[in-house]
Amino acid sequence: MPNRRDVFKTTLALSSLAGLAATGAGAASTGKPIVVSTWDFGVAANQAAWEVLKTGGHALDAVEAGARVPEVDMKNHSVGRAGYPDRDGHVSLDASIMDEQWRCGAVAALEHIDHPISVARLVMEKTPHVLLVGAGALQFAIEQGFKPQELRTPESEAAWKDWLKEAKYAPVANSEMSTYGHAPGSQVPGDVHNHDTLGMLALDAQGRLSGACTTSGMAWKLRGRVGDSPIIGAGLYVDGEIGAATSTGVGEEVIRNAGSFLVVELMRQGRSPQQACEEAVMRIVKRRPDAAKTLQVGFLALNTRGEVGAFAIQPGFVYAQCDGTKTDLVVPSKSVFS
Repeated sequence: MPNRRDVFKTTLALSSLAGLAATGAGAASTGKPIVVSTWDFGVAANQAAWEVLKTGGHALDAVEAGARVPEVDMKNHSVGRAGYPDRDGHVSLDASIMDEQWRCGAVAALEHIDHPISVARLVMEKTPHVLLVGAGALQFAIEQGFKPQELRTPESEAAWKDWLKEAKYAPVANSEMSTYGHAPGSQVPGDVHNHDTLGMLALDAQGRLSGACTTSGMAWKLRGRVGDSPIIGAGLYVDGEIGAATSTGVGEEVIRNAGSFLVVELMRQGRSPQQACEEAVMRIVKRRPDAAKTLQVGFLALNTRGEVGAFAIQPGFVYAQCDGTKTDLVVPSKSVFS
């Protein structure tokens, strides 16, 4: 006959399993692949990812393929080799990648390499580490066969020299916007204040989740500044049993709140992706109400059922969505301030 301690252990285990079932942990996928990414320049990235997903490929391969697109887009000054430099003229890149098995890799302050997302994947697959930075990240990339090159382009150098005339930095909300939803006086790619991220989440036909995040960081930042993009749990987090989340905007605010991890954990507790994004954003606003009046932070989330959610502090944040129905959908996010 089982004693009281055995009965307690059994009851506790059954309660835990019931809780997981209630929150949708381990829920079966719809079998319909989907990929979403931050901002409207995510359309081209999504379409590259879709080439992998539509033939039954792994979500991890899809998000890497997708993230590589803006990394070499010479018109995109917030991601990759055309990104604007720091205040000293150095272009440094950050990226992270994560799959449904909690495997992850990242690089930060990486110079002279135009595909940081692929270096991040190799950190995940070929080292016992999660994050390599600076000179060490560059050394590793070269050892893996990447060819160093000058990332500062004539256009970004001209923008940097123009900025040096005043040498003043102030974040501008939604400077990442390009072709969608212009407001009078809004910033566009190519503007000297442009700075942000491509965050991408994918669910494949087998129900596997993966995510990627890549950026050149804030234009004119202090050299060595690292935002949320390469920080697992801040700019990106994936839990194969629940869902995935990524972020955009001022990385310091996301780091302070372990933002993407928070979104996923809220989904674990039963929130929908939309509810989880809203609650995470409101936590930032509540903790820093004065700062929240001017800065932008947005979250994008995807669960194992293929449901999507997005929410931001300021209006203007949009995300791109690609699935078997439509490959170039751009969706405006809801926000705290309308």
